[in-house]
Amino acid sequence: MDPLSDVLSLLRPQNYFSAGTTASGAWSLGFPDQAGTIKCGAVVTGACFLAVAGGGSVYLEEGDAFLLPSGRDFRLCTDLARAPVNAVAMLKRQGHRAGKGGIAHFEGEPVPGQAVAPVSLVSSRFTLADKHGHLLLRVLPPIVHIRGGRQSDLRWAVERMMRELRDPQPGGFLIIEHLAHMILVQALRQHMQDSRSTSIGWLFALTDPQIGAAMSAMHEAPAQRWTLATLAAQAGMSRSSFAQKFKETVGSAPMDYLTRWRMLLAAERLAQNEDSVSVIALSLGYSSESAFSTAFKRIMGVSPRDYGRQPDAFSIPPPQQLLPAT
Repeated sequence: MDPLSDVLSLLRPQNYFSAGTTASGAWSLGFPDQAGTIKCGAVVTGACFLAVAGGGSVYLEEGDAFLLPSGRDFRLCTDLARAPVNAVAMLKRQGHRAGKGGIAHFEGEPVPGQAVAPVSLVSSRFTLADKHGHLLLRVLPPIVHIRGGRQSDLRWAVERMMRELRDPQPGGFLIIEHLAHMILVQALRQHMQDSRSTSIGWLFALTDPQIGAAMSAMHEAPAQRWTLATLAAQAGMSRSSFAQKFKETVGSAPMDYLTRWRMLLAAERLAQNEDSVSVIALSLGYSSESAFSTAFKRIMGVSPRDYGRQPDAFSIPPPQQLLPAT
């Protein structure tokens, strides 16, 4: 797989709720904190403000999409000064619950002498694997604003989801679930492109043709005996130029990145108790179990055998010690 698919597979994003919302008049809907989740949504018609607690606000126009990776309180509204109505309570009154979507309707206050266009949105919530969620969440700002008009695939998925929610059909649950994942990945792709010249980290480095090629090679064959020279060859660069550019783009040295990625793969397999330490060591390119164990303890802070016995008892090290981001 490619590096983004690899990391998302490790994070196991699970779409546990997708729904549509329509609102008319002057309105403000408040959504409470849901730590550990990532919210993904888009405006199908109309326009409104999106504000995140401690994270600023943006104006969403028709076709715009957004990601909210912080799990903080947020509001959708026609006026930032308007006091919000609890959206969760509103959804419950209309019979919505986690795992069951549909379209919620909210009638705001009429605005005398002013026509306020109705707004319709679709949104999905995802949970991420507890131990690895920070690998993605840390590289994203409180609000990722994807402006519409450029991503036809994203817009198609958004409009199709609204149709599925509005007119339920057999098999609709699976279609909505797949569309939610598609919207998430498309939004991440666009954010990568928009921010690659101003951000440092593994996510944005993937858009660089040279560094992205080397990272893809590492992810495709983590067990290969990579050296600085062979990775530089993948990028079509000299060793010194490659090492400098990788550090500047990713935030860590190439071999450090490779070791950390290997240890994340090893931790996942140890947690699943599928293979022995020696088998995992060989599968990740280590000629001896002792060399692998030394590297694992240096990165993860615990021996692989201890981690494998009680994976839930140990915390994954801080993000800056794993896949870096600035």
